[in-house]
Amino acid sequence: MAEAANDKSQGDNQYRDEQAQAVRPKEAATLVIVRQGSEPKVLMGKRAASHVFMPNKFVFPGGRLDAIDQRISVPSDLSDPVIGRLQKETRKNVSNHKLRGLALAAIRETFEETGLIIGRKTGQKLTTNNAVWQRYFDHGVEPPLDKIDFIARAVTPTYRNRRFDTRFFMIFDDFIQTDPDDMVKASGELLDLHWLTLSETQNLDLPTITRWIIDMVDQRLKLSRDAQLQAPATYVRFINGKPRITTL
Repeated sequence: MAEAANDKSQGDNQYRDEQAQAVRPKEAATLVIVRQGSEPKVLMGKRAASHVFMPNKFVFPGGRLDAIDQRISVPSDLSDPVIGRLQKETRKNVSNHKLRGLALAAIRETFEETGLIIGRKTGQKLTTNNAVWQRYFDHGVEPPLDKIDFIARAVTPTYRNRRFDTRFFMIFDDFIQTDPDDMVKASGELLDLHWLTLSETQNLDLPTITRWIIDMVDQRLKLSRDAQLQAPATYVRFINGKPRITTL
């Protein structure tokens, strides 16, 4: 499942059911991979027309948080500024293992949906009983959690029949351990996977939240990498049907 959030574009009303009981949002994570060059590019793919949630929309890779993402043991951890932002506006009983798990979910889902291995070479032999994570570890890599940035959080409005509480993470292509143009091992959940400049993305059929995230990425790229990890994140949620945007 790729990204989750609000879509106020044309056709959004097909999801509206004002009489339905509000669905509790599921935890999810999305990864924005920035490919460096004369003009930065991001990886996006198109959701199939058969998908109930955001069909035919272009999104970043990502999906739901799995239990294994919270339990798995890896050498590195999120930087203090990033974990601090993730802790804001969360329930007191939400553990750092779960917050770290969201970043790991973004890496795992990207691996599954695109075939790309986002990681850092390690001399340690990492093992797990989870088949997907073991395939990832078999490449001799570890998740570069200390270099991943947390840039935004968005919760799907209550009137949608599928809701997600999504954290958006960002990382650079330094950590792609495979050919960034070779995505033959992609799961097929995202179609038309392409590296696109930020200006090229504006011509796509995007959810509104995705357009906002692209603007956030554009602003973040004007900072040094160290400053990016320190910069605040944006939190988008809906109160009585109206968006409320705060800073984390």
